[in-house]
Amino acid sequence: MAMRKASPSLSPAATLGIFLHNAPSFAPLGSMPRSSICFRSISRLVFLNSTSNFLGGFSSSNCVGLRSPSGNERIYARRSLRCAAKFGFSTQSFLGCEMSSSNQISNLEKVERRRVGRARAGVDGDSSITLEEQQKVERGKPFVVTTPLYYVNAAPHMGSAYPTIAADALARFQRLQGRKVVFITGTDEHGEKIATAAAAQGRQPKDHCDAVAAEYQALWKDLGIAYDRFIRTTESNHEKIVDEFYRRVLDNGDIYRAQYEGLYCVNCEEYKDEKELMENNCCPIHRKPCAERKEDNYFFALSKYQQAIDDLLTSNPDFVRPSFRMNEVQGWVKDGLRDFSISRAAVEWGIPVPTDPKQTIYVWFDALLGYLSALLAEEKEPTVENAAAGGWPASVHIIGKDILRFHAVYWPAMLMSAGLPVPGAVYGHGFLTKDGLKMGKSLGNTLEPKDLVTKFGPDAVRYYFLREIEFGKDGDFSEERFINIVNANLANTIGNLLNRTLGLLKKNCNATIQIDSSAVPEDNVVRKVAVDAVRMANRDFTELNFSGACDALLSIATAGNLYLDERAPWSKFKAGGTSTEEAALDLIVVLEVVRIVAIGLSPVIPEFCSRIYSQLGYTEENFRTISWEDTTWGGLKAGQVMAEAQPIFKRIEEPEKDAEKASPKAVSKKQAKKSKQKVEVATASTTVP
Repeated sequence: MAMRKASPSLSPAATLGIFLHNAPSFAPLGSMPRSSICFRSISRLVFLNSTSNFLGGFSSSNCVGLRSPSGNERIYARRSLRCAAKFGFSTQSFLGCEMSSSNQISNLEKVERRRVGRARAGVDGDSSITLEEQQKVERGKPFVVTTPLYYVNAAPHMGSAYPTIAADALARFQRLQGRKVVFITGTDEHGEKIATAAAAQGRQPKDHCDAVAAEYQALWKDLGIAYDRFIRTTESNHEKIVDEFYRRVLDNGDIYRAQYEGLYCVNCEEYKDEKELMENNCCPIHRKPCAERKEDNYFFALSKYQQAIDDLLTSNPDFVRPSFRMNEVQGWVKDGLRDFSISRAAVEWGIPVPTDPKQTIYVWFDALLGYLSALLAEEKEPTVENAAAGGWPASVHIIGKDILRFHAVYWPAMLMSAGLPVPGAVYGHGFLTKDGLKMGKSLGNTLEPKDLVTKFGPDAVRYYFLREIEFGKDGDFSEERFINIVNANLANTIGNLLNRTLGLLKKNCNATIQIDSSAVPEDNVVRKVAVDAVRMANRDFTELNFSGACDALLSIATAGNLYLDERAPWSKFKAGGTSTEEAALDLIVVLEVVRIVAIGLSPVIPEFCSRIYSQLGYTEENFRTISWEDTTWGGLKAGQVMAEAQPIFKRIEEPEKDAEKASPKAVSKKQAKKSKQKVEVATASTTVP
């Protein structure tokens, strides 16, 4: 996409100041065609690969990771406003470029100004306490985060890896905050589908569960998932807790026996209302017909908790997140809660109903209790009370939107019936799609995470899915975009910045920090960007806005690249004299930037950040003991010796296109071009300007 050049009258210093300080507006943007503005690119500052690129004009190659804002105008406008306010732009110069409705502009501006103002102040609900102050109060307190317990009817896929990566990032962030984290994941191993899958493999159900559970554990290891508890619902302690919980609910008068007839989705393991179904009574999630069933079952009196659930949602508006998921749940409650079956007469593979061994407990009544039984200490007797003492209630359940009803309606009512507190929040993330459909084992259109990790490594996989997909909304996978994003952000913006700065430090300062980074003036433009971006990332991580946190932290590295190009310390070293001290300080500014980014991004890409920390002269133990407070400017100390510069992320080569593969001449030209590029990249990475 061709883009109009910015005014050549702007000096590099003016350009840097406009984007990273408090300029009132940016006139060149206002002069561009509307189609030229990419809100997402602007909000991340990623189109400013270097000052020279900017002064030479914009081009699609400079705009890293561009995509059309079509259909997402509100999202991109909101991010642009956030960036505009953050760096001092006039919001009118942004909003006037794309939004057609003045009412939309006014409303978005009001909402975003309020959000940016709250984020700048660090306010969290109560205006008398900042988010940072609240985090200090909560330090040392339990924080329990759970993934779904994954159904073992088939091997894990990207749809199950995605929420686990997100939960792991949240757990790592809360550990940085000093919280006593319990990160729970595991497998749901009972039910009709599992018995059927085992039979198809010629195995007993337990053998099948053992094999698939091992696959999950192996994948979590490959992805760097640092869970604390892996619960399996076939464990004897879990079964004992389910037995006691059932009796508690029964004693409370909330279980009764009745006949039920309706349309049943085997894949959902749930009876469906006809109004929920598609043509030919097909499940809207699995796209398969539901079957007529009639059974004599035990029921949970959910309708009894209609008012209690309504009160819960009203009194705690953050119980279901994001907010648009809360609207869905409130709609279900408004339609009226109906009792649901909690046993199955025709399913043998399950926990027997305590009062009727001829029936087994419904898989959802069983599986949800895995969050509780996972908290049981090894030396404790398996009782509900002992399990709850391990950290209940959970702080947040991270789940897919397709199981939101079970977690946001059924589960709280069950807990109330058993006399237990409800969880702090339920976060329903979106689907990963392929060809416009949810990825899932039942649909047979999965993206294999093991293959992605083998091909690209865990850092790339974790970063792409958390940075590129706005958590809570649906996202589509594209390998081309995957490669572009991780190359641009990890290899170029962060990796190359560290590499060339360490090269300069080794050549001119014997690889040694000359003065404390705290000596950098507080009004230094990059230091100000870092302080503000860290505050924004803190809030974004807290709100499970992983994409926003990555954006904020990446903006620090982008500022570092611009600063290095603008200050040109290599020229100052050549000049000698007092310029040498100034150049040494410039390098300290940039290396402090990289240090802060390494800590801030460690919840998302821990291995990548560990390699950065090692090159900055720290030990593995130093990295293991970092805290979020270490993102405060001033961590580098005089006399600290940096390690030898090594690439921290290997650039991913783009696959050849089919047309080029078909033409030997084209392949030859492409190989020659690649060879030239490799030489240029190697030179840029290993030599000093």
